[in-house]
Amino acid sequence: MGAPFPLSRPRRNRINPVIREMLRETDVRPCNLVLPLFLVPGNGVSEPVKSMEGVFRWSCDMVQRPVEEALESGVRSFLLFGIPSYKDDTGSSADDPSEPVQRALEDMRSRYPEAYLVSDVCLCEYTSHGHCGVIRDGVIHNDGTLERLASVALSHARAGAHAVAPSDMMDGRIIAVRKALESHGFPDVAIWSYAAKFASAFYGPFREAAQSAPSFGDRKSHQLPHFNRLEALRDALMDEDEGADLLIVKPAGTSLDVIRDLKDRTMLPIGGYVVSGEHCMLKDAIGAGHMDKSAYLEYHQCVRRAGCSVIITYGATELAREISVQGG
Repeated sequence: MGAPFPLSRPRRNRINPVIREMLRETDVRPCNLVLPLFLVPGNGVSEPVKSMEGVFRWSCDMVQRPVEEALESGVRSFLLFGIPSYKDDTGSSADDPSEPVQRALEDMRSRYPEAYLVSDVCLCEYTSHGHCGVIRDGVIHNDGTLERLASVALSHARAGAHAVAPSDMMDGRIIAVRKALESHGFPDVAIWSYAAKFASAFYGPFREAAQSAPSFGDRKSHQLPHFNRLEALRDALMDEDEGADLLIVKPAGTSLDVIRDLKDRTMLPIGGYVVSGEHCMLKDAIGAGHMDKSAYLEYHQCVRRAGCSVIITYGATELAREISVQGG
């Protein structure tokens, strides 16, 4: 016969707010958050992204504003995306040192020594066709893309990136980037791999913000099918073997099972990307009065609970301020 009233014991630790906070298992802190930034050519540009509340495109001379607001809130890490001044079939602007990402990296590295700078490495924003790699005979050529990705990563390292984040999902990209960095004197530049990036319907607003929608076809040939958990785990663990330093799962909120499973299989830190569609879904529902504003923090706490040390989110500054108000 079991002990009497076995379910009554845990409830006692939920009654008093002091003990409830003492026994809190999961916290999101500002240091866990990474703020994405969209950089554009020109000067004096502060352009709101219509589909994403609170998100702007910034020219390099204006990006100080969101960076300093984030730093003041306690957010120290930034993920840079670029919209180039020109596009072509091979994305040649992606490793051009005069383009916005490289210029911003150089300026931010010297201006904000306390900041940690991560650059997105992909070709979709830079190609005229909007795909993540080099196109040959109407399809993405995996091996032909690796050389371009390595060159882009190297240009970001030279400009001052602390970490590069290949998001293209080509096979072999991590080892190609790692070899390029180490052979050119950048062994300390980390690789944040988009290790489990699903072909998701939640990326729509981002593609508007980054002007990166494909002009034909889709990205299902290289991004993961959202219904395959084991394939995602295999891909992520291959990136670990190739030399990744952090594994990103994207989208985060629809992939909590993958995050948890990956946490049990790797010693590397895990990042979750709360993507544009998730951001908009939450913001629109909160704005319409369907959910309390605390839902935004709760969503991120669940990503953290699943096993993420790093959360990439468009609401990083806002979340950090909320956490500060709550005394977190």
